[in-house]
Amino acid sequence: MSEHSPGEDRSTGQRGALLARIRFVLVETSLSGNIGATARAMKNMGLSRMALVRPKLGDRFADADAVARASGADDLLAAATLHDDLADALAGCRLVVGSSARARSLEWPELDAMGCGARLVAEAAHGDVALVLGRESTGLSNDELALCHYLVRIPTNPDFSSLNIAAAAQVFAYEIRRNLRAGAGAPAGVDDRPDLASAEEMEGFHAHLMRTLIAIGYADADQCSTLSRRLRRLFHRARPDRTELNILRGVLAKMAPRRSRAD
Repeated sequence: MSEHSPGEDRSTGQRGALLARIRFVLVETSLSGNIGATARAMKNMGLSRMALVRPKLGDRFADADAVARASGADDLLAAATLHDDLADALAGCRLVVGSSARARSLEWPELDAMGCGARLVAEAAHGDVALVLGRESTGLSNDELALCHYLVRIPTNPDFSSLNIAAAAQVFAYEIRRNLRAGAGAPAGVDDRPDLASAEEMEGFHAHLMRTLIAIGYADADQCSTLSRRLRRLFHRARPDRTELNILRGVLAKMAPRRSRAD
């Protein structure tokens, strides 16, 4: 006789399907051992999808130190995907949360670790989501954070705030699994629309938007980085669906040609 009921098996399968939609993205990791230790932290909590953006060792990241620190999670290292930029690593994601140890001059919607786990799990029910972990020394740049919907910070001791990437990954992975096992309802503000624009669709729109603003003379190509980040934040907060995004791009397509004819 089976030790598990059909209901328990279905629940386990559903949890596995949700966890498979959550990817951890590591940006320009310097130490291969940190990649291995993060893989271990992920596998401890049932997570399996790792994406690496320009690791220092390139495609040789899974060296002896990485495998040793993975402690049996070397299958995650073997399955990890390599990317030239963060936007490519986020392809297909409907929600992106960036981790940072420091406050930013440009305010960003923030989550704590518990809220991050709850939101990732809730939105994974509708598609792929990602947690982004930055460089060991400098974290994520402002331009990289601009690709994220939320910022998450772990409230460490202010007198000793440095937290190893793998240690941070373990905190987030635990909160994801704890929330999944608790079966708590979705936190306030979670968007359950299944047709939200993906990360790469939002990137295509943003590039189109900035080209248009430059073409009509609203933005200066050499001095628009702050404007660009503010506009990203605005549209990430709005989270348009694919139909809404197509309407916006249609409007943009009509603007620049009219300016050209008027000139």
